[in-house]
Amino acid sequence: MASLYTKVKLYLEANGKSSNEIGSPSQNANVQILHEGDISSINVWNVNGLAKPNNSQLESYDSDGDAEETNNTIRNNRANSYPITKEFIEAYTEKEIGEDSTKWNAYVIKYNKVRTDNPKG
Repeated sequence: MASLYTKVKLYLEANGKSSNEIGSPSQNANVQILHEGDISSINVWNVNGLAKPNNSQLESYDSDGDAEETNNTIRNNRANSYPITKEFIEAYTEKEIGEDSTKWNAYVIKYNKVRTDNPKG
């Protein structure tokens, strides 16, 4: 089940609003989500020109929300797993100047493993 944050974000975007409306009380955001243990609720809703969604409206975004959260996890895993840029530059430079392609081949293998371990949804 998608988080309330994700469903609210999708609801806002589907109605021509920005997800930047969502934030914390300290940010004085137009939409504030309250978390109490395992239960989340919309604590503040001050979005100009858009009514606060009811439970049925939010639940209609559950499937799309699940997909978005899965894709966010994949993107984060990829971003955190890719070799660092310094390794790329060093390996590519050595390959291009004909010094050695061993590092480049190792880099490509590492890069491709990240892609296969974290396929895009």
